[in-house]
Amino acid sequence: MIPGDNLPRSPGLRLLVRPTLPIGLVLMNAPPPLPSIALPSRHLLGIDGMSATEIVGLLDLAEEAVAVSRQIEKKKAVLRGRTQINLFFEASTRTQSSFELAGKRLGADVMNMAVGNSAVKKGETVIDTAMTLNAMRPDILVVRHYAAGAVELLAQKVSCSVINAGDGVHEHPTQALLDALTIRRHKGTISGLTVAICGDIAHSRVARSNILLLNTLGARVRVVGPSTLLPTGIERLGVEVFTDMRSGLADVDIIMMLRLQRERMEGSFVPSVREYFHFFGLDERKLAYAKPDALVMHPGPMNRGVEIDSAVADGKRSLIGEQVEMGVAVRMAVLEALAAHLPNN
Repeated sequence: MIPGDNLPRSPGLRLLVRPTLPIGLVLMNAPPPLPSIALPSRHLLGIDGMSATEIVGLLDLAEEAVAVSRQIEKKKAVLRGRTQINLFFEASTRTQSSFELAGKRLGADVMNMAVGNSAVKKGETVIDTAMTLNAMRPDILVVRHYAAGAVELLAQKVSCSVINAGDGVHEHPTQALLDALTIRRHKGTISGLTVAICGDIAHSRVARSNILLLNTLGARVRVVGPSTLLPTGIERLGVEVFTDMRSGLADVDIIMMLRLQRERMEGSFVPSVREYFHFFGLDERKLAYAKPDALVMHPGPMNRGVEIDSAVADGKRSLIGEQVEMGVAVRMAVLEALAAHLPNN
């Protein structure tokens, strides 16, 4: 019997255990250790379809990554000898940088592909790009694209693992995971919490992924914003809908502010930035509607004075800085979990 074979298995996750080596036996070229969990698919394209067990497994793995990231010796060897390509069709600082750090801390060779200088600007299609990258034989491809569904299409054309780093207004799964990890570290649990997601819901992939994840883990989710920024039928995702901050923030545990996605807007959705902040920007007065221990989050980048006041963003109830740190840990966890699907493990 393989040591550990009698340990309980969690549905949806595979416990991966290597046979123990005899005392004194040293393998100088031993392969990197397998992760303790593995996702059921070789891709992470969205929160949609993930079980609570899979989500919690990733959050638990991310907790371990937090400890690793804070140690002096920060590297693990899970991705030693592997190649990770970060392919970003949209500009990003936080997400791309955190995926780069995550890959390097796991021992991967990481390449950031500058799409602005690539053949894409010369008319190459996403499928052409996929075929070109596939010929380079990467192990993991991290993709951000401005079109919903583009990442899934690309995943169908390559033989490596693909991670969705945000596609249009569809999903941003690792952002939702890092938000959940941040919440859990402060509140102990997500089940039973009331979370208000406020602002530009209609154009936000972060909102969609968070709604899916929070509902799966048992939170009560509200969306708050002007009617022009609330998509038709949003209540079908299992949320309560509010069009004013006073009632929307009443007795909530967590407030997630979203920025106005003006680059994705066609037409006028708000009369003016000044009026938007007056009614829907989070300041100390509106924060007082929530519970006294309510915490404030924002996926970044922030538009100070538009969706959030600086006094709140930098205040003692803000988790915005910690969200950035948790981003590296969560992306390490996702990369490690997908490592089980890489060939020759």
